[in-house]
Amino acid sequence: MKLLEKVKLGNQTLNNALAMAPMTRSRANVEGVVSDLTTLYYTQRAGAGLLITEAVNISEQAIGSPLTPGLYHPEQVEAWKKVTAAVHEKGGVIYAQLWHTGRVGHSVDKNGQLPVAPSAVSIKGQQHFTSQGMKDYEVPRELSFEEIQQIVKDYGQAAKNAIKAGFDGVELHAAFGYLPNQFLSESANLRTDEYGGSIENRNRFVLEVMKELVRAIGSGKVGIKLSPTIYYNNIENSDPQEQFKPLIESLNELPLAFVHLMNGMFPLDNYPNYPKDVIDTFGRISKHLIIANAGYDKETGETELNKGIAKIISYGSLFLANPDLVKRFEVGAGFNQPDKATMYGGEEHGYTDYPFLED
Repeated sequence: MKLLEKVKLGNQTLNNALAMAPMTRSRANVEGVVSDLTTLYYTQRAGAGLLITEAVNISEQAIGSPLTPGLYHPEQVEAWKKVTAAVHEKGGVIYAQLWHTGRVGHSVDKNGQLPVAPSAVSIKGQQHFTSQGMKDYEVPRELSFEEIQQIVKDYGQAAKNAIKAGFDGVELHAAFGYLPNQFLSESANLRTDEYGGSIENRNRFVLEVMKELVRAIGSGKVGIKLSPTIYYNNIENSDPQEQFKPLIESLNELPLAFVHLMNGMFPLDNYPNYPKDVIDTFGRISKHLIIANAGYDKETGETELNKGIAKIISYGSLFLANPDLVKRFEVGAGFNQPDKATMYGGEEHGYTDYPFLED
């Protein structure tokens, strides 16, 4: 079974071709510091060939949701050291996913400051989870050129902090409607300077961040997650192939560890020009190792690997509810079902108390 075969990623060899996909769990404290529960959570799942953490805020400005962790303060870095040490002791490999939420946030959890974005365009038709319950999205403040340059530097510093914390590498969260994805989107990015307008300009921010990450921590330690056909959070492009093909071709020039591609998770009936097979359409363009994400089970994951484009399959809710997922794949066991009510908050229930097979 290809899922259970070793895979070379950057300068490391993974024990299998399963990755745990990043999932927001909102179990840090109000200062963005993870706890011993977080250490246990990742240690339980260290059987994955690759662990990618929940999204981690690169700065105070980056915060969008309450009780999400950070990598910009010494106390946060020290807390993550316990996580990475425990995972490494179990023989695991762990990357930190770097996060700036952009307009996907609310001032009630940002010390009264408005969210920022490429343009002053709010998200319509959705609400945001806050510490005060669900709220309509606010109109974000448009970032200045100088602020954009600072955010690029913030990403680089967060990457350095991640290595200091013991992570094996970092992944840029450039998917699902967060800040990098906002720059890529025609519907969210209405700028007329060098960060907007043309496809090349809309790709600029992501490429500058990726170059900064490589400069900060070196080759073979940086990945990126992209969602070319996901329109959640009001992210739209008239032609995703025209937008993402040159982006991926430019990424080919960088010494990356991987490109992590999300399948379309929502119906595309209203988007007839969006490609239906993300891995085939965009994965073939990349010279880097491809991780395929979203919607896979054991059988479809194996089928995807056998096509030869993706080398790793990442699993989200399956890993959330089944800490010993690799073992369950090995022996053909059944699966625990995720408790949706505890995905985005709480303590050990729905976090570290999912049963193992031996239980």
